[in-house]
Amino acid sequence: MLKAAQDMASTSGAQLVTELQQIVGNNHVLTEDGATLPYRRGFRFGEGRALAVVMPGSLVEQWRVLQACVKAGVIVIMQAANTGLTGGSTPDGNAYDRDVVIVHSMRMRTIHLIGGGRQVVCLPGATLDQLETMLRPIGREPHSVIGSSCIGASVFGGVSNNSGGALVRRGPAYTDMALFAQVSAQGELQLVNHLGIELGADPEEILKRAEEGNFPDASINWQAGRGHDDGYATHVRDVNADTPARYNADLQRLHEGSGCAGKLGLFAVRLDTFEAEKDPVVFYMGTNQTDVLEDVRRHILSEFKELPIAGEYLHRDAFNIAEKYGKDTFVIIRMIGTSRLPAMFAMKNAFDRIADKIGFLPRHFSDRFMQFMSHFFPQHLPARMRDYRDRFEHHLMLKVSASGAQEARDFLKSHFATHEGEFFECTPDEGAKAFLHRFAAAGAAVRYRNVHTDTTENIVALDVALRRNDREWFEVLPRDIEDEIIVKLYYGHFLCHVMHQDYVVRKGYDCVALEHRMLPGLDKRGARYPAEHNFGHLYQAPEDVLAHYRQLDPCNCFNPGIGQATKRRNWVAESVG
Repeated sequence: MLKAAQDMASTSGAQLVTELQQIVGNNHVLTEDGATLPYRRGFRFGEGRALAVVMPGSLVEQWRVLQACVKAGVIVIMQAANTGLTGGSTPDGNAYDRDVVIVHSMRMRTIHLIGGGRQVVCLPGATLDQLETMLRPIGREPHSVIGSSCIGASVFGGVSNNSGGALVRRGPAYTDMALFAQVSAQGELQLVNHLGIELGADPEEILKRAEEGNFPDASINWQAGRGHDDGYATHVRDVNADTPARYNADLQRLHEGSGCAGKLGLFAVRLDTFEAEKDPVVFYMGTNQTDVLEDVRRHILSEFKELPIAGEYLHRDAFNIAEKYGKDTFVIIRMIGTSRLPAMFAMKNAFDRIADKIGFLPRHFSDRFMQFMSHFFPQHLPARMRDYRDRFEHHLMLKVSASGAQEARDFLKSHFATHEGEFFECTPDEGAKAFLHRFAAAGAAVRYRNVHTDTTENIVALDVALRRNDREWFEVLPRDIEDEIIVKLYYGHFLCHVMHQDYVVRKGYDCVALEHRMLPGLDKRGARYPAEHNFGHLYQAPEDVLAHYRQLDPCNCFNPGIGQATKRRNWVAESVG
């Protein structure tokens, strides 16, 4: 009887694959394990099985793909750039009660400017870098800019996961306005248009007009909702609050597509843009006392008339690892910019797949080769930064607008006249290099792991939202945990009290068990995690967030298992024993 059920499932799976091929074309449906692996394996964590990876080329194709998948009763995992850190856009193992289809959306990279560019409508494959490039000629910026954790990150990924980013005034990626597919409790696929743009009544007509950007002025409702969290700049200033400024489980910032974690089939999001800062000024600080930087943070947030643009922390160890293992990333971005990087990394991944098949080349051969070549690159970091690295353990980069520069300059002179540490005002080139070095730190742990596979097990990556009033922000680990770690990388969005903490774990130790031993210490400190990434399959979501997921997806057919919830249809509890 079991064999008969398996045969039936195999037959229905083959029928679905054929139908998907008819919708998007044979070349855009992948089923072979080697071809699907890049989409089934997470950037840092996670891997599982999938019946197919489907790559629709239009919103109408995506709608038809979802219709076919819902009718066939399979699980759908919506995936954009797959740059997440917690496995939230890939399958998790094989313990699913239905087949899994990954809908990879990066062929649909359209962005429409509306209102002269003060807002945008982004389709599923639009990337953050693409949006930056489109807005730059009109003097505007998106909610986030490159500089946090991933190259090639999608706009949808940020919105779906409440990603925060480095820009302190803007808060997590958020919008009230989205166009999405939702499966009802009765198993019916419905298209919901909350874009605040009148697009008709028929689903395919709506999607076609959204893709074309067919938005007459009269069709746009400018009071439809918020295109970003416009209260965050006030919220983050409350340095005496006993709660974090921003974190993934904050129910005030979960609304339909925003924070949906893949529990909806997103087609479009409408977001605010922002006037670009002209001639910003960067100040670089160094100290050996954590209280010195905390005093800086509290004064800036509570007393400055104008909030800074960004305030990024970097520990000396992260500085050193990034200097060595992020050097090629730094140099390449300086040489060619960011627009070509996603294509370069796609080529790198394709090369690694071929190298793995060849067999005699070492794992992560491209990383090893690039690391070898980086030794021949000239020194890339300014002398004053390297001097501070030698003298100070803790580093803070403060970027302010031209109009706020004098206020910052005056405060820092006064502060460091009576406190341990120093600061200097960067030249434009030094400032750009300082923030690019901070960005390179985010990928340095991955490179270290890939080059040192003989001594490293893997990476434990935490992003932690500390309480706004927490003065003891720098982590001190127990000795038994410290002994299992080769190197720790601490960096983060300091003014928001959001810290990224990467731990390279020694060979032979259980990374998941190690992480679980770390979490109670964070709980005791009143921290929340994840701060700005999806719960994925690493973190257990609290009950109120799971209730939000159940409301979005009552059949549990989109991305089941997120937040360590049940993967079973209709949220049926897992059997025990």
